[in-house]
Amino acid sequence: MDVPVIRPRRLRQTPALRRLVAETSIEPRQLVLPMFVREGATEPVQIGSMPGVVQHSRDSLRKAVAEAAETGLGGVMLFGVPTSKDPQGSAAVDPDGILNVAIADAVAEAGDALSVMADLCLDEFTSHGHCGVLDDHGRVDNDRTLAIYAEMALAQAAAGVHLVGPSGMMDGQVAAIRAALDGADRTDVGILAYGAKYASAFYGPFREAVDSSLEGDRRTYQQDPANAREGVREALLDVEQGADIVMVKPALAYLDVLRQVRDAVDIPVAAYNISGEYSMVEAAAANGWIDREPAILETLLSIRRAGADIILTYWATEAARLLQHR
Repeated sequence: MDVPVIRPRRLRQTPALRRLVAETSIEPRQLVLPMFVREGATEPVQIGSMPGVVQHSRDSLRKAVAEAAETGLGGVMLFGVPTSKDPQGSAAVDPDGILNVAIADAVAEAGDALSVMADLCLDEFTSHGHCGVLDDHGRVDNDRTLAIYAEMALAQAAAGVHLVGPSGMMDGQVAAIRAALDGADRTDVGILAYGAKYASAFYGPFREAVDSSLEGDRRTYQQDPANAREGVREALLDVEQGADIVMVKPALAYLDVLRQVRDAVDIPVAAYNISGEYSMVEAAAANGWIDREPAILETLLSIRRAGADIILTYWATEAARLLQHR
């Protein structure tokens, strides 16, 4: 043949060449480990639908935080599992509530080695399981909820949190939280805003993890899976209101939204590799249908490739170790 053959395969011939020309990479510092802390637990409690993930006791939380710091993770995201709930989610603002004491424990253990983040939402604490308080008609009352979010932010700030993570998808939540923090002279506390959070079918295992008592669904405040532009709009509103980082949740089914958000904003973008995504890989691997460790890294790489600067993933500590030995 007179026409020269173009041979892209030349750059795939050895591991060193493939590393040399890789367009996307993952580093432990880009990974955040979500962690559940159960009030009153004396030892870790296994989560049946999430093999390898537990509801921590305070002692096991501290050990896991130390391990996360040792492996070079970027941070941890804490969720509280209280022993009692009420319609107002009162335990969320109690300085001695499980989430706030867990924040203090994690900060004391990690110091400056990790960014300690905490979920700022009422769903783990309300008896009805919604992300806000309800009005007389059983609907989530957006503006009354904002007042509680502001109080919750101050409680978490007092516990030492570095970043609060408002995830309830209430209109104006970032502005309300930023105003409360700034008004209390806590301008140092950042906001990782769940900018585009969808009403997803993939949250099922998470609801077991937090002992959810949800009645009904969250479709009046979480976003419609059909809408991508709306996700970008929500993220832009959060930036306008003072978010320091915006997040897309879930990750895998919304990689297109993740890319659009990344292109639209000029602050860091996170993505949450959620419970259902984790459990599908674990179940397939347990059945011998896929090779588990390569599947984990390929999943995380796809999220990075779509534009995430930060990934929240239940594999964070394990993935960091896998990356160190590649």
